[in-house]
Amino acid sequence: MKLDSIDRKLLALLQADAETQVAELAAQVGLSATPCWRRIQRLKEAGVIKRQVALVDRDKVNVGVTVFVAVRTSTHSQEWFERFRAAVGAIDEVVEFYRMSGEVDYLLRVVVPDIAAYDKVYKRLIADTQLLDVSSSFAMEELKFTTALPLSYIR
Repeated sequence: MKLDSIDRKLLALLQADAETQVAELAAQVGLSATPCWRRIQRLKEAGVIKRQVALVDRDKVNVGVTVFVAVRTSTHSQEWFERFRAAVGAIDEVVEFYRMSGEVDYLLRVVVPDIAAYDKVYKRLIADTQLLDVSSSFAMEELKFTTALPLSYIR
């Protein structure tokens, strides 16, 4: 799907606030409401807009501590991976999970209220799979957090 400058503007506006009314979006991108709505629907149908969610304040729901967990393993079979992925997927506190290149095999971002809660997550993580090394780093201060993706790379 080819995205033009209006699509880019719409995406930027929707990433800032997905609840913005179509009429307001249309005015900001120079369209009337119906063509603007159609563009948004086209972006959704094409999978450019995957879903719309509410961003919840972590402190207000008592998960203000962020932990980055680096995992190394000596096992790389598909069976092991499927078991590990299922174990991580069952832990709600893990909000991001990546397979990495380099010295670390997997990186997880975990949100919890405190160190004791993280210890429970850690014990669940190591209970179901064989891991070589688990290294945890607690974020001291959040300096930047955004869900908005850069749009300058759109072709």
